[in-house]
Amino acid sequence: MCEGSEIIVHNYKSPCGILLLGSIDDKLCLCDWQVEKHHDKVVQRIHRATDKRFITGITSVISQSINELDEYFSGIRKEFSIPLKFIGSEFQKQVWKELLNVPYGTTVSYREIARSIFKPTAIRAVANANGANALSIFVPCHRIIGSDNSLTGYGGGLHIKKFLLDLEKSHH
Repeated sequence: MCEGSEIIVHNYKSPCGILLLGSIDDKLCLCDWQVEKHHDKVVQRIHRATDKRFITGITSVISQSINELDEYFSGIRKEFSIPLKFIGSEFQKQVWKELLNVPYGTTVSYREIARSIFKPTAIRAVANANGANALSIFVPCHRIIGSDNSLTGYGGGLHIKKFLLDLEKSHH
């Protein structure tokens, strides 16, 4: 398979739902909940931005992603080493890179992320970028909460967000 001309995808069954993993150019570009309410939009955005078709298969990046996800869900892995490919606007990429700085087992608010990227009034834009994250778990958008400490929006559903946060707190 010529990975450069296609996005290779594979379903991963996690303890809390099925994730679609995708790799391109030896990097992970997709880890998205199959039941996610914006799943079709995420897939379409990636397809439009890359002009590559999706085909089912396994790459070394997907195999490594599966291993690291298995370790994460068993409480062994706290940080990922998978090379990531962000597909989005420059602002989205800035937010997603900032999400990588949120430590395992902790949460921060959308407001805190906006401040940390020096755009303190961009709270809504940060929330939208967080929601557009195509690399769930690897880019820990589940660790972002409302200013009042409430669990707000998560692509896989709030029950999965709570599951992930509880998992991390129990192994922190």
